Amino acid sequence: MSFVLQNLVNQSSKVWELRDRRTEGWPLTESPLTPVLICLAYLCMVKIWGPKLMKNRKPFQLRGVLMVYNLFQIVFNGWMFYHTCRVTWFNGYSLRCQPVDYSDNKDALQIIVIGYCLYISKLIDFFDTLFFILRKKDNQITFLHVFHHTATPLSVWLCFRFIAGGHSVFFLTCNTLVHVVMYFYYLMASMGPQFQKYLWWKKYLTVFQMVQFVCVGMHSMQLFFIECDYPKAYSWGSLIQTIIYFILFKNYHAGAYTKNVKPSSIAAKSVSPKSQQKKQH
Repeated sequence: MSFVLQNLVNQSSKVWELRDRRTEGWPLTESPLTPVLICLAYLCMVKIWGPKLMKNRKPFQLRGVLMVYNLFQIVFNGWMFYHTCRVTWFNGYSLRCQPVDYSDNKDALQIIVIGYCLYISKLIDFFDTLFFILRKKDNQITFLHVFHHTATPLSVWLCFRFIAGGHSVFFLTCNTLVHVVMYFYYLMASMGPQFQKYLWWKKYLTVFQMVQFVCVGMHSMQLFFIECDYPKAYSWGSLIQTIIYFILFKNYHAGAYTKNVKPSSIAAKSVSPKSQQKKQH
C-alpha cells in the first residue's frame, strides 16, 4: 500500500511540474487543494450552514440584489466573450487544431487573464445557490444544480493552470455566450410579474445549453482523429463532462416541458415555471 501511495505522489508531482508557469501567483489558484477546498466549503454551505442559517428565518426577497447581480453577470460574461473572440477567433485561431501559445506575447497573456476571469466567474456563480438559500427556494437546489456548480470550477481551474488558451478556448467562447443569454433571462425574471409574458422562451434556453454541450463535445473529439499538439486528456475530460451535463439537462428538459410528466430535476440555473410567478414578489 505504501508503495502505491508513494507512486501516486510521484506521478502527481510529475504532472504538477507540467503546469503553465505563467499562471503562478494568481489568487485562489495556487495549488490543486485551493479549488477543492473552495468547492467543499460550497457543499457545506448548501447542505449544512445555509439550511441551519435559514431554519427559523423568513425568506429574503432580494429583488434589487438579484437585479444588480444578474446585470453584473451579463456585463462580466459579455466582456469575456468579446475579448476572447477579439484575441482568438478574429486573430487567426483554428477551429480544427489550436495548440497553446506558451509564450509571453501580448495575445497569449491576454488569454491567461481571460481564463483567470472565467475561473473567478465560476466561483461567483456560487451566489446563485446562496440566493436560493436566502430566499428558501429549496426546490431549486437540486443534484443537477449543485453538481454543475461544483464540477465546473474544478475543470476550469485545470484548464487555466495547464492549458490556458488553444483548443479549450472554444469552451470559453461558448460558455460565456450562453451565460450572457441566461443571465439576461434571469434579469427579466427578477424584474417582476409584469415581465412574465416576455419569458416564453425559457424552454429554448435549456435547449441552448444542451447545444453548447454538443458543440463543445464534438469540438473536443476532433483531437482523437487528427494530429494536434494539444493533450488528448483534455478531449477525454471534456467529452465525459459534456455527456454528463447533456444527460442531466435533457432529463430536466423532458420533465419540465413534456405534458403529464413531473419534472425530476431543475436545470443548474433555471427557474421553475411555478416559482417564476412568485419570483421577486
